[in-house]
Amino acid sequence: MASNYDHTAWFYDPVSKLVFGRSIIKSQVSLLKHIPAASTILIVGGGTGWILEEIAKVHPHGLQIIYVEISAQMTALSRKRNVGDNLVTFINKPIEEVKLGKPVDAVITPFLFDNFNQENLEHIHTHIHQQLKPDGLWLNTDFQVAGKWWHNLLLQTMYTFFKVFGAVETTSMPEILTQFKQKSYRILSQQTFYGSFITSQVWQKPN
Repeated sequence: MASNYDHTAWFYDPVSKLVFGRSIIKSQVSLLKHIPAASTILIVGGGTGWILEEIAKVHPHGLQIIYVEISAQMTALSRKRNVGDNLVTFINKPIEEVKLGKPVDAVITPFLFDNFNQENLEHIHTHIHQQLKPDGLWLNTDFQVAGKWWHNLLLQTMYTFFKVFGAVETTSMPEILTQFKQKSYRILSQQTFYGSFITSQVWQKPN
């Protein structure tokens, strides 16, 4: 059975806020202004779906959102969100099993890639890359080890905790940025949060 957050869905957001305050929310919300109006976007691993409500505050209508989440419990919570007048299609499958009919204008991956070992990261990143149109935007948020002594300690604590619940398949951070660089993505914007432990980037796919 693939790793997922089914067993953590009921406490995931409260624990996240307890540890990180509003940094998790701020890091993702900071990217939403980059979503093009009247666009089609793919969200992979949206968790409990609170991001749908934040998107609706920026774009109350006009978006077609494809929401892919492997956890059935997380998907059920996401379906209850207020999405405004945007059209949301929920898909409860691993992203590698999802093949879209046509490429999307933008991709959002919130804290997705830290869940995978390097081999699966490369496969999944390439698969998502193929679903994004040329010049499309990829909004990515994740953790990073950026030289502070407590970064690695906190990261290992998180991996140990979520490994117990079968949520992650790895115990070390894979090389995420390398995947964007190898595919010649151009970085348009970058911000860090929570003492640089969280990084949010806007990447543009080459034409």
